Amino acid sequence: MNRWVGLTLTFQLTTDGLQAYVTAVDEMLLDRCDFAQLIKVYAAPREGEQRYSPADVVEAAPVVISGNPDPNKSAPPTWSGRTSSCGCRFRRLTRLTNGFSKKLENHRAAGALHFGFYNFCQLHGTLRVTPAMEARITDHVWDVTELLGSINSQESK
Repeated sequence: MNRWVGLTLTFQLTTDGLQAYVTAVDEMLLDRCDFAQLIKVYAAPREGEQRYSPADVVEAAPVVISGNPDPNKSAPPTWSGRTSSCGCRFRRLTRLTNGFSKKLENHRAAGALHFGFYNFCQLHGTLRVTPAMEARITDHVWDVTELLGSINSQESK
């Protein structure tokens, strides 16, 4: 996997406590990102909810991994909402889904479409712009044709 060079903005990234994220960020984003992990402590599951329902979160503590992340931004109120919308719209990331292609190439393509649309095409109510516009990566809302054209131009390089 090649690092994407050319973007000089520094941004803050907060993930859950999965150790694989530390390695991925270290290899791909370390010099461009202030990185924290939000470590959640869960309550014991209630009777009958062990398999399908997540336990209640009783505490969430941000832990600095690299850079200088702002602790006030490590757990924004919309964090869980973003995770939920990702799981609802990109069903490959949830358990107990209907059958789908398990080829890594197809999973990557579906992920690129989902996250591209989410960040470049969809206006977000709290921002009133797209996340890419808020991050000053683009100056306008993309339509799906522009998104697909961008993906195709990246593949031809």
